[in-house]
Amino acid sequence: MKIAVICPFNDTFSIDYTSKVIKHLYSMEIDVYIDSELEKFSEIIGISKKIKSFNKIDSDFDFVFSIGGDGSMLHCVTKTQDSNIPILGINTGRLGFLTSLQKESLNSGINQLIESKYSIIKRSLLEVSIPGIKKNIFDFNFALNEISVSRKNTASLISISSFLNDLPLTTFWADGLIIATPTGSTGYSLSSGGPIMTPETSSFVLTPIAPHNINIRPLIINDDNEIKLQVEGRAKEHLISLDSRILTLPSETEILIKKAPFYIYTVELKENSFINTLREKFFWGLDTRN
Repeated sequence: MKIAVICPFNDTFSIDYTSKVIKHLYSMEIDVYIDSELEKFSEIIGISKKIKSFNKIDSDFDFVFSIGGDGSMLHCVTKTQDSNIPILGINTGRLGFLTSLQKESLNSGINQLIESKYSIIKRSLLEVSIPGIKKNIFDFNFALNEISVSRKNTASLISISSFLNDLPLTTFWADGLIIATPTGSTGYSLSSGGPIMTPETSSFVLTPIAPHNINIRPLIINDDNEIKLQVEGRAKEHLISLDSRILTLPSETEILIKKAPFYIYTVELKENSFINTLREKFFWGLDTRN
């Protein structure tokens, strides 16, 4: 078995825990490669003599281990891209909605992986493009959680004209607009009043951020729709973000958003299903009155 290990954070706790993961994998005689960004910490990790690294994920890997939290998983997606290699998220942070394995359960989790006691979850992504610009606006023009547009350098609302398959939808007067995948429905969209969708749902949700009109509500659409947005406002620029990556665009720039032509695959260990996660992370069913 060949496993790639990614940890985008370089704080002491993350590096120490990464060392623990790698040493445990070595003890099981698993072929381990670390992200080249981790190489500078190889002496701290304590395995510098036999450590191997990679710059790009290829089809030779069986799994990718993402160490950290949901932010680490989103960073990991920019590395795996369309390789179809399943990602196992190991949560060393707080909420960790995307991660399947808690740091306290490392040994048992890896054993479940070796014994094939897991499921593979297929997750859709969003793709963004700007007509008239041939090159990508980002190095990786795809988002696993959401694409959002929001105001910049102003306290005023922005006007977001929206179209579905070139048919006019509405104009959102708001601080911004979130287009979220089912995976991203438990993130930024949820905190803005959007609904929760299970990962296998073939839909996206459009969630306005602090809309001026009270009758404007989140809208769930089929994921075969192409979304077109155009932002106007008092400022000459606005922000666009793909997960945690942010860029400035001129006002009135036409933005096209659609479903990506590939999926991201994540590992779901037994007893760590999406429904179980909802109950545990959101304390569903917990009545503090009793």
